[in-house]
Amino acid sequence: MKTNKRSDRIDLRIDPKAKEALQAAALLKHKTVSEFILENALSAANEVLADRRYFVLNAEQWEAFQAALDAPPRALPRLERLMKEPGFFDVHAAEN
Repeated sequence: MKTNKRSDRIDLRIDPKAKEALQAAALLKHKTVSEFILENALSAANEVLADRRYFVLNAEQWEAFQAALDAPPRALPRLERLMKEPGFFDVHAAEN
């Protein structure tokens, strides 16, 4: 049997219109406002964190990913020229 022991609390200060919108949305989902906020906040948090933690590839995609990582960098002549030009601070430092 799984128990959800909730001991921490988060308090929010919101304007009345935002509260009304949350209450209306929670009602449509047949949830309490707290359940609605927690469910949606956790969903958003998991989405943000998933971009940083996980990505799923099939075998073919994994091979292509590995090949891209192992491949030598391609030449970018315009970028190489740009990096050889003096920058804003280089020009002004030389004047002083």
